[in-house]
Amino acid sequence: MMTLAAEIDKNGTSPEKLLAPVLSAFWDEPESWTLETYRRHEGYEGLRKALAMSPDDLIAYVKDSGLRGRGGAGFPTGMKWQFIPQGDGKPHYLVVNADESEPGTCKDIPLLFANPHSLIEGIVIACYAIRSSHAFIYLRGEVVPVLRRLHEAVREAYEAGYLGKDILGSGLDLELTVHAGAGAYICGEETALLDSLEGRRGQPRLRPPFPAVAGLYACPTVVNNVESIASVPAILNKGKDWFKSMGSEKSPGFTLYSLSGHVAGPGQYEAPLGVTLRQLLDISGGMRPGHRLKFWTPGGSSTPMFTEEHLDVPLDYEGVGAAGSMLGTKALQCFDETTCVVRAVTRWTEFYAHESCGKCTPCREGTYWLVQLLRDIEAGKGQMSDLDKLNDIADNINGKSFCALGDGAASPIFSSLKYFREEYEQHITGQGCPFDPAKSTVWADDKNAHRGVNA
Repeated sequence: MMTLAAEIDKNGTSPEKLLAPVLSAFWDEPESWTLETYRRHEGYEGLRKALAMSPDDLIAYVKDSGLRGRGGAGFPTGMKWQFIPQGDGKPHYLVVNADESEPGTCKDIPLLFANPHSLIEGIVIACYAIRSSHAFIYLRGEVVPVLRRLHEAVREAYEAGYLGKDILGSGLDLELTVHAGAGAYICGEETALLDSLEGRRGQPRLRPPFPAVAGLYACPTVVNNVESIASVPAILNKGKDWFKSMGSEKSPGFTLYSLSGHVAGPGQYEAPLGVTLRQLLDISGGMRPGHRLKFWTPGGSSTPMFTEEHLDVPLDYEGVGAAGSMLGTKALQCFDETTCVVRAVTRWTEFYAHESCGKCTPCREGTYWLVQLLRDIEAGKGQMSDLDKLNDIADNINGKSFCALGDGAASPIFSSLKYFREEYEQHITGQGCPFDPAKSTVWADDKNAHRGVNA
């Protein structure tokens, strides 16, 4: 199956026609979040089709569709459901991870705000498949307007018979609990989320056992991302072949790309997997006028950064992986030539040091020392030997921490040193940041227009 880029080259089709609005199809309609609007767009039709299947057939159907987790790792959703042991006599739980807090990532919260019923329908389908009678949505606590809208959507679903006892006469009983977290980045990690949901301090658990065997309350649990579950109703309603007709062979379907930074048209762009950043920039109006792309992240700040040479990398799991990064949450942060790479990486690393739970030594100590070195380099107080020291500390964190937070902190260090080592050296030899508005020729033409860009 060809990628979207190959399709465009072959057919000469404009990129705009190849966008695939499914989850975002009616976001701009008045009261898009209501049950009435959702029903007008074939809402809960996928659920009816799912309930006509056996749970095992339903799991196989989602597995055959090729749907992969949209929360970062890209693990096949149907396979994750299949891991739940059956006939074990224990309660089964579905937990939806809505603790979106990766820097640059902004897809799940807009989805919940504009179309919460797609998630609720997906939850009912998933719970029927894994034989669960209780589901949880773990939402980031700061987004109070989304919390209120989600509560209202859940109330509507209960009232209409899509939640509660004997759903649509199927015999399925399901309770749905919306839980607001307290704002810890680490709780986006699935086992830390489970600990937090149980009322304990959010820290990653040792695995095995995995959540599928001993998750919430030590019972079999599926933890899925918002977008993963919200994509399921459309697959049931329109068919797995329709879903597989989009994207690439190993990464089928549609997904939300979050475009942000120094771009003319930031926002959510729903397109088949395999679209390129060049195509998304063509659609959105490109970089801000008068500026060019310097570096960008394909999946948020925890993924290795790319440069202008990667504009045509297919944005699917295999394409981005082959180019040396990860698709992650598809948070496309774009930075132009006025941005100091050292400053950007320092800010990201400060975030990871602040959000480290402190449970494991490599992450707790490593992120702290990375910040100290980066601050010295940014301020012009560093030494050339600090660059090798940065690389060495990042290497001691990468793959050796308790969870993926350590790997995420190391990624921008490795990639920025790979592509922009000269800029690090300039900070050391020039006694400060070459992008300082007071010194840099980059800012000379229009200092006021750029003021505060790097703050």
